[in-house]
Amino acid sequence: MFENTFKNIDDILHKDAGCGSELDYVEQSSWVLFLKYIDDLESARKVGAELGNKKYTPIISGKYRWTEWAVPKTKDGKIDHNAALTGDDLRNFVNNELFPFLAKFKSSATSPDTLEYKIGEIFGEIQNRLQSGYNLREVLELVDQLKFQTSAEIHEMSHLYEDKIKNMGNAGRNGGEYYTPRPLIKAIIKVVAPKIGQTIYDGAAGSAGFLCESFAYLSESKQLTTSEVATLQKKTFYGKEKKSLAYIIGTMNMILHGIDAPNLLHTNTLGENIADIQEKNRYDIVLANPPFGGKERAEVQQNFPIKTGETAYLFLQHFMKILRAGGSAGIVIKNTFLSNSDNASVAIRKELLENHNLHTILDCPGGTFQGAGVKTVVLFFKKGEPTKKIWYYQLKPGRNMGKTNPLNEKDLEDFIELQKKSKDSELSWSVDVSTVNQETWDLSVKNPNGNDEVIHRSPAEIIAEIEALDADNQAILKRIKALL
Repeated sequence: MFENTFKNIDDILHKDAGCGSELDYVEQSSWVLFLKYIDDLESARKVGAELGNKKYTPIISGKYRWTEWAVPKTKDGKIDHNAALTGDDLRNFVNNELFPFLAKFKSSATSPDTLEYKIGEIFGEIQNRLQSGYNLREVLELVDQLKFQTSAEIHEMSHLYEDKIKNMGNAGRNGGEYYTPRPLIKAIIKVVAPKIGQTIYDGAAGSAGFLCESFAYLSESKQLTTSEVATLQKKTFYGKEKKSLAYIIGTMNMILHGIDAPNLLHTNTLGENIADIQEKNRYDIVLANPPFGGKERAEVQQNFPIKTGETAYLFLQHFMKILRAGGSAGIVIKNTFLSNSDNASVAIRKELLENHNLHTILDCPGGTFQGAGVKTVVLFFKKGEPTKKIWYYQLKPGRNMGKTNPLNEKDLEDFIELQKKSKDSELSWSVDVSTVNQETWDLSVKNPNGNDEVIHRSPAEIIAEIEALDADNQAILKRIKALL
């Protein structure tokens, strides 16, 4: 039912003149889903309070409650179409009354780690893009059918929402900016192995995949005490995200995964001078896939000791600085970082090797990131001691990866198992840092076992890939025509 409802919502958004892409579909369905989630949460809290003979004061009240403006109902539980706003009346209410009312929660909330603050922050950033109040009416009534009342329902919803984010990432543009393949994230978390009580940080959170999967990993690691549950909810996961859409999606994703009031800040991480980072600002674990390829302005570069316009290299400096001594990191970065000969790349590699134990480098094949045609590596390091030996693993799933052959968890099983003891194999080897050129600090992936054979796809795989791309192109053309 949930999946069908999501599809019907997308069909309505597709025909609205204000929504032109998969990004718009996710953004617009997100704010409606968020308000429905809050209404179900408030209902559950009210019941809980009544059972304990306590009074419950709702966060959202009066005409701004979901049951008042979105889906007023008759006594028999059906939509009261006489009371329900629609058309221009609905659109004007949402744009001119509802959103401004909710945006004020940010200034009235008691602290940033409350749901009230998140409501205010989200609705201070987002806009209703649906131009037709009639389309919005249809969306509201479809979303009202979705339930967030049991853990099973929320779990299913989180998976569907993940699929929407994945589709948005695959829609082109900066795919990897929004969606890091979940099998890769899970593998990184298993290698870093965070523990309850440690703080986990992602300064380029995007859709918050690293934080959501870390929450799932720790939640399932053992039978949690009440104190440990509270620690995971309030004192474990921290993130920052610059872009409004990614921030909204990341916040919603964390909430759907069970983190009630995410410690996710809407801010430009690179706008902070890393010289100002103090011990109290540091984290035990850093997990991230920072955006790469950007060209940062000179004033942003002034916040870093090693000046470079490459966004990812500035993020890497930030992560090294904000990691607590003894802390561990798993960072995705372009593989060219390992060998670039420019002064900044050489200086950052030198800093990384001299002050951190870069114990593992995972070399990912092309096609790991759908919609982003770059090769990447994952750097695993621990802060506070120099690197003596690096263990490399060259991931070779045995097929060319693409949209029809995405990365899966089985592909990474061998890496995870061998990494535990840094075992050598046809796909893994160790390099003593004393043998690395100390002028270039070149860390290129060079498999000494000569395992670099080219994997050719079968005709059936090639045809399937072409058909998938053709279907995408047809969908894009259809949307363009609808806007003309």
